Amino acid sequence: MSKRIYVGGLPFSTTEAEMNALFTTYGAVTSAKLITDRESGQSRGFGFVEMADDAEAAAAMEKLNGSDFGGRKLTINEARPMEARGGGDRGGRGGDRGGRGGGYGSNKW
Repeated sequence: MSKRIYVGGLPFSTTEAEMNALFTTYGAVTSAKLITDRESGQSRGFGFVEMADDAEAAAAMEKLNGSDFGGRKLTINEARPMEARGGGDRGGRGGDRGGRGGGYGSNKW
């Protein structure tokens, strides 16, 4: 079964190919995904690597956690499922204008 690994503390210049190469030393990498800013496309300094074998993934996490990569200290651990975000509920109607109704045939005067 494959294991998904969180990789934090990456230099902003890191590419997915470099992430892949870093972990390939320890075993087969299924995928490497660098997380980027939606608007600028700039790296956010972290990503995820998926490795095919749990034992290889465990070895990679043990060896790479706290190691130096491009002048930055890496944080490597097992990825956790993303928690559901709140939001979506934007509140009620807001801004009720009140006032009197009108329309045809109403005796306003």
